[in-house]
Amino acid sequence: MSELSFQHYMQISDPESEKTFKSAMEASGYFSFYKFVEDFRNGLKAYSDAQIVGYRLLLERARRLFPAPERFSPSWDTLWEEYDLIYAAKNEVLLQISAADRAGEWQIVIDNPYTHQPVVCYPNLKFLEAAYMYGYFQRDLKPHENLRLQKVTNLLLRHGRKEASIFPDS
Repeated sequence: MSELSFQHYMQISDPESEKTFKSAMEASGYFSFYKFVEDFRNGLKAYSDAQIVGYRLLLERARRLFPAPERFSPSWDTLWEEYDLIYAAKNEVLLQISAADRAGEWQIVIDNPYTHQPVVCYPNLKFLEAAYMYGYFQRDLKPHENLRLQKVTNLLLRHGRKEASIFPDS
């Protein structure tokens, strides 16, 4: 396990290890921090009820160790605010939807009924991924837009006919 990996970061338990991790990350630069940020994002997608407190602590520590992530890249100037919003929204979903009701297909729908823009739908999601996306899309929600997290209870699916395809068989 790399000393700069998110997995290693999750195992850090003392101030001296935090300091070593921070120094090594700052010395390593953009690509190591990018990998750390993406692995952290994947952790936010995957965590469930039992890990809520642990992820709060991981976020607090990351903010303390790297208070200015924009030093690695200007695009990360609000990274911790984004992760905090995702964390809060996902926890709201985890608390409101019981574990017994989480199985099956979920979808995210974004719609603004006052415009002629198309509805955006992300179908065929597992619950934890849909809960993550519910938080992810809240940040850029425009006035009058609706963000829905929905469970698909009935589904009819039909595939197009192969004969109608313009692509030849391979």
